[in-house]
Formats: sequence, C-alpha cells, structure tokens
Amino acid sequence: MENFGKKFVIQEHTTPNGVHWDFMLEMENALWTWRLSTAPAEIKNEAIGAERIHDHPLKFLTYEGPVQYGTGQVTIADKGTYSLTKRLEYSLLIDMQGKMLKGEFTLCKAKDSPFWRLQSES
Repeated sequence: MENFGKKFVIQEHTTPNGVHWDFMLEMENALWTWRLSTAPAEIKNEAIGAERIHDHPLKFLTYEGPVQYGTGQVTIADKGTYSLTKRLEYSLLIDMQGKMLKGEFTLCKAKDSPFWRLQSES
C-alpha cells in the first residue's frame, strides 16, 4: 500500500502516577496516537491494549523533555519508519522498522469500543 518512509515513535512518559507509552504513527500530516499501558517490548510476546487518544503535531516525532505542566519526563523508547500494508476501517497492518520493534504488527479495534489491540504478526 505505502512504501517505508512514514515515521513512527514510541514515547515513554514517566509521571508521579506511573509510566505509560504513547505510540504515534505519522498519518495525514499528524501523529495518530494510542496510549499503551504495557511496555512496547511486551508486544513481541502478546497483544497489548491501546487506547486511541488525540492526534499530536509532527514535532512530537523527536520530542524528549518535561511532560506538560512539568509533572514528569518524556523519553523516546523506540522510533523508525513503517509501511502501511493494509488499512481497513477498524484495522491497520503495519510493517515497522524501528530499533526495538521490527516486522509486521496489527492494530485493530472492536467496532463499538474505544480500545484497540496492538500485536505482533511476526
């Protein structure tokens, strides 16, 4: 569908309330974003839950620093390029070439749910 060249990033957010990860895909001049409660390294072993949140501007592809309002820290956990292999209304098949995540992954959701699932296909 698309050649490699689109970018993705996974940011680790450390706050007083704990740690979560934002998984962002460059799509339509924005970063489509999902919040992960499980470390991205776990995707290789099992599907993990992902909650779709608001899109972010493209400048967040490289952002590291304080969390908004100074309540924590953002670091880049993984980054790279991806190819969108298949796109349906509730499912994306992506081939990622990152430092940590490599290979095919499916991001899909149940029709009437705000929650998605990210899993490795490799």
